[in-house]
Amino acid sequence: MNRAVEETNRRMLRARDAMDRAYAQALDVPGLARIAHVSPAHFTRTFRATFGETPHRYLQRRRVERAMFLLRETDRSVTEICFEVGFGSPGTFSRTFHDIVGRSPRTYRRETSAMGVPTCFTMTWMRPSS
Repeated sequence: MNRAVEETNRRMLRARDAMDRAYAQALDVPGLARIAHVSPAHFTRTFRATFGETPHRYLQRRRVERAMFLLRETDRSVTEICFEVGFGSPGTFSRTFHDIVGRSPRTYRRETSAMGVPTCFTMTWMRPSS
């Protein structure tokens, strides 16, 4: 791997790490591009080429993964979890959750609470795919 590719990967990782840390905050492509020191258009193209999904989809998936944990481990309402993980509306949250996980947040909670298996197995088995 040449030096330019390594530097590009390092910049994309820096932006992805920022997304992982601040997933519940409002993040936009221009702000993430500034973290990676590239233009917004170049950031979106390079992020997708590097990680296989757009920055927006990565952030959605990251938020849904956190919501899955909260649905399994807490008794907070779906609406509370929706806002806690960074979604702006329960409708968008439910639709995105269903697109990624394949079932609604309420159905997911009901199914995982009935399983009674260790969390490590549940997390592996129920991990959302892109």
